[in-house]
Amino acid sequence: MRLKKLTLTAVLTAAALVMFVLESQLPPLTAIPGIKPGLSNIFTLFTMETLGPGWAFGLFFTRVTLGCVITGQGSAFLYSFAGGLCAYALMLLLRRKLKGSTLWVKSVLCAMAHNTGQLAAAAAIAKTGAVWSYLPVLIPAAILAGTLTGLCTQLVLHRLAKAGVLPDETSPKKQEEEANG
Repeated sequence: MRLKKLTLTAVLTAAALVMFVLESQLPPLTAIPGIKPGLSNIFTLFTMETLGPGWAFGLFFTRVTLGCVITGQGSAFLYSFAGGLCAYALMLLLRRKLKGSTLWVKSVLCAMAHNTGQLAAAAAIAKTGAVWSYLPVLIPAAILAGTLTGLCTQLVLHRLAKAGVLPDETSPKKQEEEANG
């Protein structure tokens, strides 16, 4: 089973990397710098829901590291990692709380945590709290991006479960049963 999970995580990581690189090549969606839909986070959330936290962390870390190397955005690594780590920690805390039709809520909260982590890194690097004034601009963007990625993940999970494509060991229903008893 471990080999199957490793293989699935590798495929999901590759897909997340492709999405990350494609998204980095798009022109800015707004005049406000740094606002992106974060579509590669669909794969992290999907992995957390189907394979569990260890696999999701591996995907997140690999995606951020290789994504920054591939796109030549090495300086963005600290911001991406800090934001992603905050989002991952919250995702872990909410793992058993928000599932199914409320998965999008978890995604919104994690998107806000991601922005907060990025601003914390920026405040530490710039040695100024002035960057926090950017938070009111980022929160609405996080709500939109988190809703989009969360609903996409919900849809994919629902369709794959309905089609019987998810292996029993990785289905959210099976993981919930194991956690409860």
